Amino acid sequence: METTQIKKGISEQSSAATRLRSYQEIVTYLNEHWNVAAHEQTLERMTQLDHHFDRISQKRDAIIVGGTNGKSLTIHFATKLLQAEGLSVGALSSPHILSYNERIAFNGTYIQNKSFTDIGNNVIDAVERLKLSCNSSEILTMMALLFCEEQKTDVVILETHNGGTVDPVNVCHAKVVAITRVTPSRTDLSQEALEQSLVEMAGVIKKGTHVVAGDQMKTHLQMIEDITVAQGGIWAMPIRKLAPLAYPFEQLFGRCGAMAERIASLYMNHFSANGATIVNDSLLIKQKGQRGRPTLEAKRISKLNPKKTVEQFWKETASTLPAKFELLDKEKPSILLDSADNIDALENVLLGVRLFHYQRPIKGLTFILGAGKNALHDEEFLKALRYFFKKTSGQAFICPIDNASATPGNGELECWNVEQVVSDLKAKKIKATAFASFAQAFDAAKTTVDERHGLVVITGSTAIVHEYWKHRGIKKLG
Repeated sequence: METTQIKKGISEQSSAATRLRSYQEIVTYLNEHWNVAAHEQTLERMTQLDHHFDRISQKRDAIIVGGTNGKSLTIHFATKLLQAEGLSVGALSSPHILSYNERIAFNGTYIQNKSFTDIGNNVIDAVERLKLSCNSSEILTMMALLFCEEQKTDVVILETHNGGTVDPVNVCHAKVVAITRVTPSRTDLSQEALEQSLVEMAGVIKKGTHVVAGDQMKTHLQMIEDITVAQGGIWAMPIRKLAPLAYPFEQLFGRCGAMAERIASLYMNHFSANGATIVNDSLLIKQKGQRGRPTLEAKRISKLNPKKTVEQFWKETASTLPAKFELLDKEKPSILLDSADNIDALENVLLGVRLFHYQRPIKGLTFILGAGKNALHDEEFLKALRYFFKKTSGQAFICPIDNASATPGNGELECWNVEQVVSDLKAKKIKATAFASFAQAFDAAKTTVDERHGLVVITGSTAIVHEYWKHRGIKKLG
């Protein structure tokens, strides 16, 4: 589908609609449609919508990223790598902090309001014309595919929002599938349920799909490999190393970086390289070289024209993804934002704070934690904080998440029991205080740490990061 055809379709179908929705009306529509047909787990609606748009899911090469933790970071780094290879990259990720625009990007830049509104009207009109009961995840996925076609991206990277098999992104036939770490996303999730969710994640694997996994459990890796072979996919060796990012990010994001490098390498060598004309400057494409040692002339040319390596790329690359160990060091005191909403992600935040403390001693440390009902509060959470505060002096402020700010689609509507969390932390001899709201906790936290060398860590959910920006009066990121 050509760009002009898409724009023409938007114009014609919008004029046929009873009214043209504004940006805010589309946001409201999405907010209200997350749970539509929640009991009907199927790809049928998405398939009908895809056919309406001339099977747009097959127009662009697709890469799908699933898993529990690290999906957005993996997409972030893979986008940067593929851009360095000269490709244009579209992306669909979740959740968002302040606006739906954050979910859809082109070359790392969020979709603008006008495009979001035009494409949103186009998709919603189609849904209503076809009399489909589509939910917001399906609508946003189709919006992302239309946007990527409009931008003529070389490849689109899609994050699964709901497992894999019946996730809307599974309407695409992925060239590469990556499954990141698979850990419990809720405190009440059993090992059996976790393994079943892994099977669902692997449902996006199709015949000819290259598959890579970043999990560290052998049983999980074997399950993914078996499913890959059974479904005609091509299994790649699992991720073992860390990408050499600058300190302390190698330890925090190195596995996501390595996963992104493998994704980009698989795509460049098996798909993009087929049509490439110039690959001399590629960081990832394996070129056929001469046998034996290089000649003196080859050495001389190599010295005169040094080639940038993927190791250099990583040393020069920093994560700019919001709420992923996002340090606001120009604030007084410094603020660290992270949307960690499960124990595996929270332990990564705790590790990062310790590493940061080794690099630059922290004078006063306060955590503000706000989480969903079944997200963090269990024995593993209490043990992790107890161990951390034994090694690093500090305290925890516990507050509720404001349900009104927990953006629909982020799954954080029910709040944890603040008083019970504080009671359990105190039982572990952790200095903890309960607050009625984030605003109260934040105002108090600023007085407990040194203005120049102190640190306030805000984590536990996407909603509490949203609360911070709302407290600052910020309405949009990027």
